Amino acid sequence: MTTSHLGRLAMAAIIAAMILVPVIQASEESLNLVSLILIWALFAIGFDLIFGMAGMLSFGHAALFGSGGYALTLLVTKAGVGFLPALGAAGIVGAIMAFGLSIFALRVSGLFFSLLTLALAQLVYILASTKLRNYTGGLDGIPGVPRPELFGIDFYNNRNFYYFLIVVFIVGLAVMALLRASPFGKALKAVQANDVRAAQIGYNVQRLRQCGFMVSGFYAGVSGALLASLMFYISPQMLHWTTSGDVLIMTVLGGKGTLLGPILGVAVFEVLKEKLSQYTQHWYGILGLIFILCTIFLPNGLAGLFARKAAGRPGDAP
Repeated sequence: MTTSHLGRLAMAAIIAAMILVPVIQASEESLNLVSLILIWALFAIGFDLIFGMAGMLSFGHAALFGSGGYALTLLVTKAGVGFLPALGAAGIVGAIMAFGLSIFALRVSGLFFSLLTLALAQLVYILASTKLRNYTGGLDGIPGVPRPELFGIDFYNNRNFYYFLIVVFIVGLAVMALLRASPFGKALKAVQANDVRAAQIGYNVQRLRQCGFMVSGFYAGVSGALLASLMFYISPQMLHWTTSGDVLIMTVLGGKGTLLGPILGVAVFEVLKEKLSQYTQHWYGILGLIFILCTIFLPNGLAGLFARKAAGRPGDAP
């Protein structure tokens, strides 16, 4: 059995386990934890499209994540737009924000690209915290972010909303799998491997990077909107650079450049965060230490370790 087959089996097992969570009458705390994992996993697989596939390390994804959350909140509460159209609009806002950031950030590469995305995202954070407080609520944020009203189902019931998250997650996962296997995904891999040669054989490298950034921004916007709805609340903290750091740690921990890796990374990160925070307020430092050890001893992340152990030989992560 190849590692790709093992990866599909692992993915099917993860999805089946997620579907069974409410069936086994999990506690509200467990349901909330897995809901967070679903939302952050959607964010992480979108982030990995440019980080793992195109080799672009963005420190500015918090701006795309938070913008999606604010877009849904304002559209539903202020403009009276329905939840599903607002959710789609949140993704579009994330993609538009990514397009705006890419106009400046793609003028440079490497470390300078990372620092420029960080600076631009912090600018968005400051604007939301101060200058735009009439719309964003400033540092106090906006409470009362609604949930969908569909087919007479009460999505304020956490179990019903959990199934809604599963549907969105599976659709997002399937679309991302198709994108990664498409000529577009292979072109992004070619750009990561050698952007000079990719340009020489006819790829428009900047256009590919910009398109990848926008698709990643769409995923970030949708996941930010879902998190705001899950928590009934949004604040500028979603736009802070630490949010970008969290999704980076999750992706590296699970294994960048894979579809399974970011999901594993999110699950491990959220579970450790939940457990460690019960014993110490310095849980973030412990997570940082785990992240450092992982980058040293598991360069391909947990997905790479899983592939080697399952296949009984070194191999590419699924």
